[in-house]
Amino acid sequence: MSLIVKSNIKKAIKELQKDNEEITSVAEEVGQALEMKVEELLEKALERAKANKRRTLHARDL
Repeated sequence: MSLIVKSNIKKAIKELQKDNEEITSVAEEVGQALEMKVEELLEKALERAKANKRRTLHARDL
């Protein structure tokens, strides 16, 4: 599964930086780690929705 796009990580980092120091490159492992975190978050959200006997995943499940 590929939910995380490396170019979007770079855009987000650029927008989030408020100081003068700039991070300009992102290691490949950052995208992989984010992908794993998102998958874990979604798995837990699915479990919650199922436990509440719903077929719709809501933001509150996150």
